[in-house]
Amino acid sequence: MAELTYKDLTFEKDNGMVRLNFLRLFYSYLEEEKLLKIAPFELKGNVIDFKGVSEQSARRKMEFLLFSAFKSLKNRMNNKKTVYIHQSSGIPLIGTNYFGLVDRGTNIIEVKPITSCNISCIFCSVDEGPYSGRKADFVVEKDYLVNEFRNMAEFKKSINIDAHINAQGEPTLYADMVGLVKGLMSIKGVKTSSIDTNGLLLSRKYVDELAEAGLTRINLSLHALDPAKASHLAGHPYNLDKVLEIARYIPKTSLDLIIVPVWMPGYNDEELPKLAKFANEIGAGKNCPPIGIQNMLNYRFGRNPAKEAPMEEFYSKMKLIEQEHNIKLIFGKSAFKVEELPELPKPFKKGQIIEAEIVLPGRIGNEMLAVAKNRLISVPDCYKEEGSKVKLKIKRTKHNIFLGELL
Repeated sequence: MAELTYKDLTFEKDNGMVRLNFLRLFYSYLEEEKLLKIAPFELKGNVIDFKGVSEQSARRKMEFLLFSAFKSLKNRMNNKKTVYIHQSSGIPLIGTNYFGLVDRGTNIIEVKPITSCNISCIFCSVDEGPYSGRKADFVVEKDYLVNEFRNMAEFKKSINIDAHINAQGEPTLYADMVGLVKGLMSIKGVKTSSIDTNGLLLSRKYVDELAEAGLTRINLSLHALDPAKASHLAGHPYNLDKVLEIARYIPKTSLDLIIVPVWMPGYNDEELPKLAKFANEIGAGKNCPPIGIQNMLNYRFGRNPAKEAPMEEFYSKMKLIEQEHNIKLIFGKSAFKVEELPELPKPFKKGQIIEAEIVLPGRIGNEMLAVAKNRLISVPDCYKEEGSKVKLKIKRTKHNIFLGELL
C-alpha cells in the first residue's frame, strides 16, 4: 500500500477524472484511467491511497502525472492558465512587476506572491479582477519567495527592512499568507511587514492569525463610505459593512491600519473627508498616518474611467480638504520610515543586445517572458514559443524590471 499525502493539494472524483485542487484557488485534472494504471486507489482529501504497490513506485509515477497536470493548471475564479513558480522551476523572481520581488532602492522590498483579484475596481491600474483581460495568472511557492527575499535582505545590510506584500490583484487570495508572513518576519533585518488588501476576504480570525505571524500593518483599500459609490468603484458586488467591521477591529489588535483610498475626480471627491474622519475615529495610524490618499493615474494597460489629475492639482485638492475639514491628508516619506538603500546590481544596460530564452507567457497581448542572467525580461509582440533562444535589445532596466525588444 502507498499512502501519498500532499500539503497543498486535495483530490476529488469528477466524471471519470480526478480534480486536483491546488492552494485553494487553482485546479487541474488527472485521468482516472491513468491513475488506475499505477494501482487501484482511494481519495481522502489531501491523501491518495494506492493499493498493492510500493510507495517508491507510486510516488515516482504520481510525480510524472502531476508534472503533466500542472501544465494545465487554471484559476477557478476566471479559468485562466496559471503558472506555478517554484524553486525548481528555473524561473527567477526578479525582473517583472507581475510576481516575485521588486527592489526600488529603499528599505521596502515588494513581495508579489500571486496575481488575480476578487473584485474589478473601475480604476485598476493593472486591469485585474473577474472581468480582467489579462491572459495568464501566476502563483509563487512560499519557500521560494522567503529564500529569495532573504538573499535580497542580506544584500541590503539593514536592520529596518519592510516586507511589503502587494500584488497585481488581491494578496489575501494567496492560500498560505500566514506562513508567508511568518517566514518573511523570521529573516534577519526584517523589522516590519505590511499588506495591501481590499479587506473583503479578511475575518477577525484571519486578522488575528496575521498579527500572530508578525504582520505589522494592513493597508486597506477603501474608497468610499457610501455603499452605492463603494460598489460602483469596486466594479463588482461589494460588502461594505463587512469591510467597515474589519476596519474597526484591526486597530484593536497589535496591527496598525492605514486606509488608502484612490481619489477619482468626479467620483469620490466628497468621500475623502469622510474616510479621513472614519480612520481617525477607529484608531487607525498608531505608528503610521491613519490615511494615505492616492492620486488615480492613467496606465496604458489599466482601466482609465477618468483623466488623471496633474500632481499639482492633486496636492491642491488635498490641501483644500485639509483646510475645510481640519484634517491632515498629506504626509511625507518620513511618516512611512522610508530609507534610501543600495539597489540590486543590474546585469544589463539600456540598449544592450543580449541572448535569452523564452520561458513563460506574459499577461498582455502577445507578450512573453524571457530569462537571462537570473533575471526575467518582458518581451512584447513576441511570436516565439517557450524554449526558444532569442536576441533582445534591452529597452528598460529601472528597478531591475526589464523590457526587451525582440530582434
